[in-house]
Amino acid sequence: MLGSGVLPFAPISSIHRTDSNSKSSSSSSTNSRLPRNAASPSIDVTTSNGSEGLKHSDNENRKSATTQKFTYSRASPSVRWPHLKLSEMYPSTHTHVEDREVSSSVESGGSFEAKEETQEDNDNVSPVDVSDESQEALGRRSKTRVKKMNKLALIRAKDWRERVQYLTDRILALKSEDFVADVLDDRKVQMTPTDFCFVVKWVGQKSWQRALEVYEWLNLRHWYSPNARMLATILSVLGKANQEALAVEIFTRAELDLENTVQVYNAMMGVYARNGRFKKVQELLDLMRERGCEPDLVSFNTLINARMKSGAMVPDLALQLLNEVRRSGLKPDIITYNTLISACSRESNLEEAIKIFNDMEKNKCQPDLWTYNAMISVYGRCGHSGKAELLFKELESKGFFPDAVTYNSLLYAYSREGNAKKVRDICEEMVKIGLGKDEMTYNTIINMYGKQGQYDKALQLYRDMKLSGQNPDAVTYTVLIDSLGKGNKIVEAANVMSEMLDAGVKPTLHTYSALICAYAKAGKRVEAEETFKCMVKSGIKADRLAYSVMLDIFLRFNEIKNAIILYKEMVHEGFTPDNTIYETLLRVLVRENKWEVVDDIVRDLEERSGINSQAICSVLVKGECFDHAAKKLKVAICKGYELDHEALLSIMSSYSSSARYSEACELLEFLKEHAPDSSQLLSEALIIILCKAQKLDAALEEYRDNGALCSYSRSYTMFESLIQECKQNDVFEVASQIFSDMRFCGLEPSVCLYQSMVFVYCRMQIPETAHHLLYYAEKMGIVLDNVSVYIDIIETYGKLKLWQKAESLVGSLKQRCSTVDRKIWNALIHSYALSGCYERARAIFNTMMRDGPTPTVDSINGLLQALIIDGRLDELYLVIQELQDMGFKISKSSILLILEAFALAGNLFEVQKVYHGMRAAGYMPTMHLYRIMMRLLCKAKRVRDVGAMLSEMEEAGFKPDLQIFNSILQLYSGIDDFKKMAFVYQKILDSGLEPDEETYNTLVIMYCRDRRPEEGLTLMHKMRGLGMEPKLDTYKSLIAAFGKQQQLQPAEELFEELRSNGYRLDRSFFHLMMKFYRNSGDHLKTENLLGMMKEADIEPTVATMHLLMVSYGSSGQPHEAEKVLENLRTSGLVSDTLPYSSVIDAYLKHGDYKAAAEKIMEMKEVGLEPDHRIWTCFIKAASLSQGSNEAINLLSILQAAGFDLPIRLLREKCESIVLEVDQYLEKIQPLEDNAAFNFVNALVDLLWAFELRATASWVFQLAIKRSIYRHDIFRVAEKDWGADFRKLSAGSALVGLTLWLDHMQDASLQGCPESPKSVVLITGTAEYNMVSLNNTLKACLWEMGSPFLPCKTRTGVLVAKAHSLRMWLKDSPFCLDVELKDSPNLPKLNSMQLVEGCFIRRGLVPAFKEIKERLGIVSPRKFSRLALLPDDKRTKAIDADLEGRKEKLEKRKQVVDPKRLRKIKKLRQRKYIKEAELSKRGGIGIQKTFMAVGSKKTRN
Repeated sequence: MLGSGVLPFAPISSIHRTDSNSKSSSSSSTNSRLPRNAASPSIDVTTSNGSEGLKHSDNENRKSATTQKFTYSRASPSVRWPHLKLSEMYPSTHTHVEDREVSSSVESGGSFEAKEETQEDNDNVSPVDVSDESQEALGRRSKTRVKKMNKLALIRAKDWRERVQYLTDRILALKSEDFVADVLDDRKVQMTPTDFCFVVKWVGQKSWQRALEVYEWLNLRHWYSPNARMLATILSVLGKANQEALAVEIFTRAELDLENTVQVYNAMMGVYARNGRFKKVQELLDLMRERGCEPDLVSFNTLINARMKSGAMVPDLALQLLNEVRRSGLKPDIITYNTLISACSRESNLEEAIKIFNDMEKNKCQPDLWTYNAMISVYGRCGHSGKAELLFKELESKGFFPDAVTYNSLLYAYSREGNAKKVRDICEEMVKIGLGKDEMTYNTIINMYGKQGQYDKALQLYRDMKLSGQNPDAVTYTVLIDSLGKGNKIVEAANVMSEMLDAGVKPTLHTYSALICAYAKAGKRVEAEETFKCMVKSGIKADRLAYSVMLDIFLRFNEIKNAIILYKEMVHEGFTPDNTIYETLLRVLVRENKWEVVDDIVRDLEERSGINSQAICSVLVKGECFDHAAKKLKVAICKGYELDHEALLSIMSSYSSSARYSEACELLEFLKEHAPDSSQLLSEALIIILCKAQKLDAALEEYRDNGALCSYSRSYTMFESLIQECKQNDVFEVASQIFSDMRFCGLEPSVCLYQSMVFVYCRMQIPETAHHLLYYAEKMGIVLDNVSVYIDIIETYGKLKLWQKAESLVGSLKQRCSTVDRKIWNALIHSYALSGCYERARAIFNTMMRDGPTPTVDSINGLLQALIIDGRLDELYLVIQELQDMGFKISKSSILLILEAFALAGNLFEVQKVYHGMRAAGYMPTMHLYRIMMRLLCKAKRVRDVGAMLSEMEEAGFKPDLQIFNSILQLYSGIDDFKKMAFVYQKILDSGLEPDEETYNTLVIMYCRDRRPEEGLTLMHKMRGLGMEPKLDTYKSLIAAFGKQQQLQPAEELFEELRSNGYRLDRSFFHLMMKFYRNSGDHLKTENLLGMMKEADIEPTVATMHLLMVSYGSSGQPHEAEKVLENLRTSGLVSDTLPYSSVIDAYLKHGDYKAAAEKIMEMKEVGLEPDHRIWTCFIKAASLSQGSNEAINLLSILQAAGFDLPIRLLREKCESIVLEVDQYLEKIQPLEDNAAFNFVNALVDLLWAFELRATASWVFQLAIKRSIYRHDIFRVAEKDWGADFRKLSAGSALVGLTLWLDHMQDASLQGCPESPKSVVLITGTAEYNMVSLNNTLKACLWEMGSPFLPCKTRTGVLVAKAHSLRMWLKDSPFCLDVELKDSPNLPKLNSMQLVEGCFIRRGLVPAFKEIKERLGIVSPRKFSRLALLPDDKRTKAIDADLEGRKEKLEKRKQVVDPKRLRKIKKLRQRKYIKEAELSKRGGIGIQKTFMAVGSKKTRN
């Protein structure tokens, strides 16, 4: 018997009952719960059966608020049966009891949940209640009656309610110091065992302590032995009161004395089920079967309820439990289905809820209102508000009337979606049908507004709630405070807390936590700390969350001392911080060097946290306690744990960053010994160390050698280290590949890595990939707040002229952000600028002016850059004026931008204007500005201005750098002032500057132009010795220079060197070599070059074959040239007249005019009409013919071919022919190959040769008029007085010289040019049609006795003093009549003669030859004097000169002084060498010497 072991009652003074306030809170129809969130005290609207949320905190509050605790010593099993040693399971010696109170919830699903709890109590826990009171109250026959009642019992049964109610009221009316025995011993009414069961139950609904006292009293009196019904009743009461320990005690002591009754086991299973102790329920179910007690449907319903509360649902769990019921031979009832659907609703498992609902209908189990409420709730939880509403309508069609639970469930569905309109409609409908809005309705809507950030509406609804008579409960205040706190409305949240206290509603733990979190978020440490203290002072014990929030606040504000105190208090109270708090705490302590406290926390981790060594190592790593982490890692490995990849890599990274490589190696050796299966991980660690040690090559080698892609799948740190190191070393392609490997392994990048990869892709010029990566990161919820990320993408789009995509990026950014950073706007402006989109850039500028932020200097520079790139330089000053009118000050950088733009455009005038304006405004020039100015002045060849700028630099304290010196070198190279170039080069060396590639390339080209290729080659070898590689143009210049001097061997060596070194030579190199072989007449080597071109995959063109044919023609083998033509014809490559012109020219040079004529006929036969090329060949040949008859014959061939213009020019004398020439020039001028230029040159040569010089003048001026010849040949109008005859033929140059003399004669009459100016004639050094223009003009001028002499510093230039020139023009008989006239009759002989490259007057040839043969090289003045003498006098003068030379030689031999003799000999030798060198170069009158026209001359 249970009573045999019962101890006496405790003293009266120790017994106290709770007040009657619990009555209102026990109503299950409006109860709901607020679930706890471990991370924050956020309030979420959920439907839950559990009461672990606010109930626990509320109970704690009420427990602390009770002034006198009710103590019942028998409630503790360890006290009642000390010999059983139950203290281990139930250690407390006294049970502090309180009323079971359930807080109202904000969950919309909570309404139906309360009903679910009622069902759960009736069906799963208290089968007795269902079988007695409930069934009889419904007028149904009890299923638990054992015996048939007699008449007396029936009479008594009629007033059983009155008896039970009477006794219940008397017991509940007792004072706290009274005993139940006072009422029961009175025996004023006669009670049956069944009556006492109802008494225990009814009393237990108000006070489980009094119910237990009634039960104990019955056992003490031994009146009624505990039967199954009484035992089940008290177990049900204790289960509802969450007194599992007492229920276990009573069941354990009574089960051996009772028969195996299913209702007792069901009641005990219900106790376990309330707390979700599924294993206990399952063990009890198995025990029933062992003892022969077959479980019924209630047993399985209880089992299902316990499983659903024990944890998260696994897939198909509901169906498995349903099948378990069926396998036991039972048919699931409505309670079974409702329990499963309710569990699915709590878990938001819509799929299984639908399966259970369908199974229910399939098995013809009619759903009730409870079922529909649960289904509406699960649809709402899963975001299917539309389906929830459909089910709501279906419910009405099935004959059910929706209650408050139904409406609140539907209300929650729409509030979860934030559909305020539907929420209002549902509320109006509730009010319309008379249900009204209850606390749960208000809480749901307030929570919705809070989540939407509509805090004003939430507050207004809270006020409306109070005005409507509804009293806000703790949940209302908690939800409102939590929402306002998250919206950073701290003042309003604090006011709500004050109103809560004023209303007499005691804040719960969740309320305080919400306010503390709000203060923490706003950075109000003092207020958060005060709130925490207030919570503790009010008797509410802080839980793990509250402690964690306060710890986080202290750590954020670096309150180390307070954090340590709070941490110790937290640990003392039995709470352990989560790993995140441990990590933060450790990081702060490590930063403050509080290693003693760190050691204490590490010990707490080991002793109190309950986590293994490997997890502790991970915490220590994240807390930056790497030494402790290394020790724990060793311990974990020794205990058999696998290596933690991230932990090891982080430790290695720490060692490497602090250069502790020896310790890192020691740890790796230990791991190799104790963890041989982790070789891949160790390889990853080594890669990290190598990256931190900046040994990228070794790291990449290790990565590739051991890098099976899947092997690195877990190592995020390794990938990040490799990518960052590749980024630092500008190895962007490798970084991209490693990032692809990382993504392939399934690793998600961090924010930092996303930013790095955007930078990498932008540097790789693939901004689309960077943009896509940015979009992907945002899609994954990663926001890249770094403005430089967007700027990199926009700038790269701009560089690639993809401003549309840059514009799209800024547009999307503007949609997400209220304001766009100024740097992003500026980047977009510059993106437009790089494409010259000024109007778009100006639109952005105007937007910034209107909406902000204010434009900066960078914005202005972007506008100017847009105009510059668009080529609208003339609008720059207008924009500058507009900006100044708007109040902007033009910065120095903007002025430099404008100046540089004009400099690049070559507008020297504007550059100088801007420069001087800049100086006047007070802006001092910088080195960059000087570089720009020097580069432009050098490009414009303003030698004097360059010197002035250099002086200005030195006065300003600047020294020319290498870039400026290089510009000066290019200046002197352009004007062929090679002596100054040598001086500049020496100055570079004296300044301590190291010449660069540009310097050496310029100098080498200078040597080539100065016809000193040997020195250029020596300098190039020096350049290569310094590790610099010459440009291909430098090689080409050297080869050309050697070729012009007929030094084919070094040219060939350079060419072969380029080929052997793998240079990709273009067609021009081969053509250059072919020209050399053509001039040398070596056509075999020309043919070999064709094979080389094919080996180099360069297909010979028609131009190539043209060079080959010209080579054959130059070597006097026109038939070989014709063979080449035949091959071209066979290959079908002859599409124009160029190949035929080469063959015809070869025949003409060979004197085979008949063959040339036949070629014209052949052309016509194959469908090719002769054109300007053919005419030019024949005209050129006619100009070099000996007599007029020969010329007429050649031109007659043209006449026969349909082109009679040249022969008519020779025979006819009318101006209309010149007009025809003009028309023909207009026709051929657009053609390629300088068709008009070559034609005019040949035609003027012909006319000059046969003394039609007026006609030649007309044709010459027509060529100038049509821009065939340059307009600046004469510079008399500009008062520069010089002339430039370069690229003209000999005849054209002579015509131009005569016209120039005519203009200069007019100027001399006006005293121009004025002294001391020198007049320069530029002749150049090139040859045209094997004629040296320089020698031809000098021969003509010195024959006339002009004062022009060769320039001492530049070749190809003739210089005369202004005074001497004026006197010569006035006094010289040659200048009396310089008008060009046509000869009345066509001369029989050509007036000009080509003598070894010099086109001179035929009458001058004998004198020239005599002077050359007898005197050799003479001065220009002597040559002019001798050439004009008659033959006999010239002979005598030459004899006298030779005699004078002999006398001088005899006198020199008589010199006795050996020193003087050696000096004279050295001077003579030097003069000889100098003259020989000049003779070798080829020139008349160079350095006051004259080389015979017939001496050997280089040909182009």
